[in-house]
Amino acid sequence: MSIDSIGNYLTIIRNGFVLGKRTVEAPFSKINFALAEILKEEGFIKDYKVIEQNAHIKSILISLKYVDGESVIHELKRLSRPSRRYYAGSKNIRPVRGNLGISILSTNKGLMTDKKAKEISVGGEIICSVW
Repeated sequence: MSIDSIGNYLTIIRNGFVLGKRTVEAPFSKINFALAEILKEEGFIKDYKVIEQNAHIKSILISLKYVDGESVIHELKRLSRPSRRYYAGSKNIRPVRGNLGISILSTNKGLMTDKKAKEISVGGEIICSVW
């Protein structure tokens, strides 16, 4: 049995929006940190901060973003799973909801949005889509 840490991370954020919370706390990992950076750059969350609880235990405190009481993220969907990986070349990356949202890819150049991946002509594993 394997644990899908990215899926758990996205579910923590999704549940925070459903419950109307202002902040959520998720376990720290390099990929979770990179996902938080991308979500902030694209305007889907307000901010994030790394909290060191002990010498060896870290977590990420994510400030969720709302506009007029409505969450900015309408859908946060995990596309590539441990049981079914989803890869796409730079020419096969499809837009999310008519370019209203983004896809986040794991490439050999690091995590990036679909727009940036097309810009530099690199493909990879599509982790999730957000709109």
